[in-house]
Amino acid sequence: MRVNPRLKYIKDPTNIFERFQVANTCVNDLNISIPTLIDDMKNTTARAYKGHPDRLYLVGKDGKIAYQGAPGPMGFKTEEIAVALKAELKKIGS
Repeated sequence: MRVNPRLKYIKDPTNIFERFQVANTCVNDLNISIPTLIDDMKNTTARAYKGHPDRLYLVGKDGKIAYQGAPGPMGFKTEEIAVALKAELKKIGS
């Protein structure tokens, strides 16, 4: 297996400080310019929003769920989330 030498392998953080360091590395290395949130060490948010199988969510500027897709991959309806995203952007004047 060929591995991209630019990739970094990061050990799973064992405390919140390490989790912040890992997130900061990702934000910087990937040039992420959108707000980035960090879950607590109990993964409370991940447990609250998880979907098995995967699921698409859109969180509005007000912090409320603006769109919750059906379980994927068959539930991935990109046209539905696009409509929800346009509605959210319209609310904030973008």
